[in-house]
Amino acid sequence: MKQWWRRVRPYILSSIVYHLARAIGRTLRLTAIGFEPYENSGHAQIFCGWHGRSFIAANFLRNRKAWVIVSHSRDGEMQTRIFKRFGFQVIRGSSGRGGERALVEAIRVLKANGEMAITPDGPRGPSEVVQGGVLLMSKKSGAWLVPVGLSARPCSYAKSWDRYMVPWLFSRAVFKFGDPIVVPPDADEDMLEAKRIELEEAINRIQAEADKFVGFA
Repeated sequence: MKQWWRRVRPYILSSIVYHLARAIGRTLRLTAIGFEPYENSGHAQIFCGWHGRSFIAANFLRNRKAWVIVSHSRDGEMQTRIFKRFGFQVIRGSSGRGGERALVEAIRVLKANGEMAITPDGPRGPSEVVQGGVLLMSKKSGAWLVPVGLSARPCSYAKSWDRYMVPWLFSRAVFKFGDPIVVPPDADEDMLEAKRIELEEAINRIQAEADKFVGFA
């Protein structure tokens, strides 16, 4: 029985989660702020927002054929199926397993002017701390790093490392886009760290603005 459930679990749960997420997503009173420069830019770009706020991003960016990176964790197969149903393209890998291969594939996609959506504090945290991989993607490809903030009210928070936000039905929601950050191709370690801090601070600032937009203090 356990082997059977392990085999069918990704199929069953991914379908349930997807349909619940879309049911909520269709009811959101969602405002997008600052998306126009990126909607059809034709330039390689990486939307960067915190892992705990990715619910709204998945609904808003669906069917744009944007790329995401999904870890090789136990739940990775289920997550892959969910993202594909949202219309994303998937690269498998994480910092713990398959990371170098995923990084190479992401750079290849971006050099072809692809679009990615990345949670730079994922998949295991620490929460709201930018990890280095996204900086290397920008350095090697010339892609814009686009800080984003997402919020919804009313909502619930999961008891997880990232306090994952799930909007309620008919919540007021916002997806806010900031100015792009570019990592120079000749950036050394000091420059990479400076850009990492710049991106982290930009996401936090825009996230705070998104929270204020929907009525959080």
